[in-house]
Amino acid sequence: MTLDVTAILAAKTVRTFSYGFLGIVLPLHLSDLGLGPAGVGGAVTLMLLGSAVLTWAVRRPAERYGARATLVGLAGLSVIAALLLLVTREPWLVVLAAMLGNVAVGTGETGPFLTMEQVVVARAVGAERRTWILSLYNLIGYASAALGALLVGIAVGWQALFIVFLATAVLQALAYRLLPEAVAGPARSAPDRALPSGPLIRRMAALFALDSFGGGFVLQSLVAYFLHTRFAVEASTLGVAFAVAQVLTAISLVLAVPLASRFGLLPTMVVSHLVSNVVLVAIAAAPTAAIAIGLLWIRHLLSQIDVPTRQAYVMAVVEDREREAAASTTNLARTLAQAVSPAVTGWVMQAVALSAPFVLGGGLKMLYDVLLYTTFKDVELRDDAH
Repeated sequence: MTLDVTAILAAKTVRTFSYGFLGIVLPLHLSDLGLGPAGVGGAVTLMLLGSAVLTWAVRRPAERYGARATLVGLAGLSVIAALLLLVTREPWLVVLAAMLGNVAVGTGETGPFLTMEQVVVARAVGAERRTWILSLYNLIGYASAALGALLVGIAVGWQALFIVFLATAVLQALAYRLLPEAVAGPARSAPDRALPSGPLIRRMAALFALDSFGGGFVLQSLVAYFLHTRFAVEASTLGVAFAVAQVLTAISLVLAVPLASRFGLLPTMVVSHLVSNVVLVAIAAAPTAAIAIGLLWIRHLLSQIDVPTRQAYVMAVVEDREREAAASTTNLARTLAQAVSPAVTGWVMQAVALSAPFVLGGGLKMLYDVLLYTTFKDVELRDDAH
């Protein structure tokens, strides 16, 4: 394990630990401050738009100055966000803090931290180990988020959780300081139109956007709101339920490596994701909280097998000098698309049915699976990442 990979894993650990409780706490905190379903949905959309802006903004600094400077700067914004959460009770300032801190509102990341860390890992390890390291990277993230969710389950106050967020942001910045200067990216890339893989990157980005648009209907924050509103599930129970979900997600990441080795990156991505979304749609018809949570757990056991395989696939189908462009473009598309649906979700919950977002989200994500396979089944990888 090289120093740069170790630093990235340490930063991922402390960051996602905070995401584990912030994804549950922030929508409930905003509800306590007076926002209704539409307001909470709009707030989540603004958080995702903030993440999209940061994802777009990091590419050029990363290509010019390297990963370390860029990541330390992002961690500094998280410190500012935590301080803001500690001193305000204005809903719009809470949302601004979440935007600055790139707070994840789902069970995974699509923002600037993932964009940069994905490139660092891809350059630090060979193709034959890339899927394994990315699986470990994501496993650590979900396991840490599960521990973070447990803090909600033991009824720690909101202010105490925001102090924990501040501490983890500082630790994250210190971890990035361990990255060697040699991690800096290659010389600034040519404009996107001159990149050999430009059309391929744009096709991936378009399909990933469809997947994330569907996923935006069922973000963890909105699922927590659904369970709390429809079944009156208490915050402490939600914390335990999502902690178990994160553990099951971690198990799915372990399964990704042997499955990808046996069947290949693309088939593993598509099949596991397709089955998980059938289960997602079934949550809409769940008659009790126990059944809904049980189906949620089944979905989490399957849904993230595609995450490390997708990340490895994106890094494997482009040239090394194109990796910042590929990571930032695909993650930007995912974040922007995901930002649209939460605001729509709040309206759908009010105007159609509280469970309708599960049907909409699951259906769109199944369409993505079919289109992804038919579009990329004949594309060859640029290295030996099988």
